[in-house]
Amino acid sequence: MTLDDLTIPLRALRLLAVDFPHLPAPDVDVSPIFPEWLRLSFHDTSGESLAAFEQWRTALRIAPEAVDSRTQSAGRTRVLKAEGQFAGAGIVLTAYADQPDVDRSPAGQAGGAR
Repeated sequence: MTLDDLTIPLRALRLLAVDFPHLPAPDVDVSPIFPEWLRLSFHDTSGESLAAFEQWRTALRIAPEAVDSRTQSAGRTRVLKAEGQFAGAGIVLTAYADQPDVDRSPAGQAGGAR
């Protein structure tokens, strides 16, 4: 495989930079393993990554119902993921953010009432 084989996602990345320069900068992944896909991800501990994800989802016109929400790391990390199309490339948006601390003690789960 050559760099030329990654033309589709690289072209999409170039167009994203031109069309949406005001949006938050993502981590960008282009891989010869998935040569038709461009992956944009957002990582932080403040929850801002979720807002960045939403801005990109809206800009790329990915439907809200296409978003998969889950947790990982024993419920400590929230993950949002959605797929769409842009300029002939498949786009994967992924956001990771810390979940707010939740009281998991028996008293906390019962609402703290005694």
